[in-house]
Amino acid sequence: MATENSQLRQRFAVQSTLDKAAGENFPVAPFFLPRAWREDLMAVYGFARLVDDIGDGDLAPGGADALALGLDPAQSDDRLAMLDAFETDLRKVFDGSPRHPLLQRLQPTVRRRALTPGPFLGLIAANRQDQLVSRYETYDDLLAYCELSANPVGRLVLAVTGTETPERVRRSDAVCTSLQIVEHLQDVSEDLARDRIYLPAEDMKRCSVQESDLARAHAGAAVRSLIAYEAERARRLLNEGTPLVGSVHGRLKLLLAGFVAGGRAALRAIAAAEYDVLPGPPKPTKPQLLREVGAVLRPDRGEG
Repeated sequence: MATENSQLRQRFAVQSTLDKAAGENFPVAPFFLPRAWREDLMAVYGFARLVDDIGDGDLAPGGADALALGLDPAQSDDRLAMLDAFETDLRKVFDGSPRHPLLQRLQPTVRRRALTPGPFLGLIAANRQDQLVSRYETYDDLLAYCELSANPVGRLVLAVTGTETPERVRRSDAVCTSLQIVEHLQDVSEDLARDRIYLPAEDMKRCSVQESDLARAHAGAAVRSLIAYEAERARRLLNEGTPLVGSVHGRLKLLLAGFVAGGRAALRAIAAAEYDVLPGPPKPTKPQLLREVGAVLRPDRGEG
């Protein structure tokens, strides 16, 4: 009975993780993709979502993930121990038999698509860094973090779809870094509640923003100026990466257009809120997102 209960908890934990795909800013594995792509992208998403949940302390209750990794359920709250165990189990995906159900699900994808450990290890390293670093002094420091926390996702999409080239990787990195920065701008209050600030300290100082200003119910003029400045940086990065969409064809083109459009729509939502992100994340509506997809697919219209 104990074993059966453990298996039920693990299945619940896996489904809880995968169900979060519906709430993401950007499409994970939309219906229009070939079934094989959808399955492999969801396997990659399951990994990425779980490692983020470990890093954020957002695991399903009951300790099922810890148990699946060979730890005591009481260790669920020890994020570094969980990340270490998760990395050990990830390595078994490439050479052995992993324990965690989401990594077991990932293993056929890794083999089918000849994926390498690097991007997966990068995502784990980013979440390990989140436990040790809560402030970033410079924009370059933040970009280095995004190299671990965001760029591997785009590289995995290209690898899964068999479209990886050096130029596409470069463009993808620009898109993914931009999307990560946009998410940080939307989530300033949520991140601060976790004692994390992803706004570069040198930019905060330049705009005369104190940490206490980020804890207010609404943003003052200085915070709005700072958010506008970082949003413009993210917009430029997104524009740099947008030619990635035109470099591919078919359904993948539509998927990548969705990524870029999601970033554009989020930036417009932030601007529409007059850069006051403190009450909660400014979110675009579905019609706004669809309009942006159309604009991305019509390059003659430009960024707008």
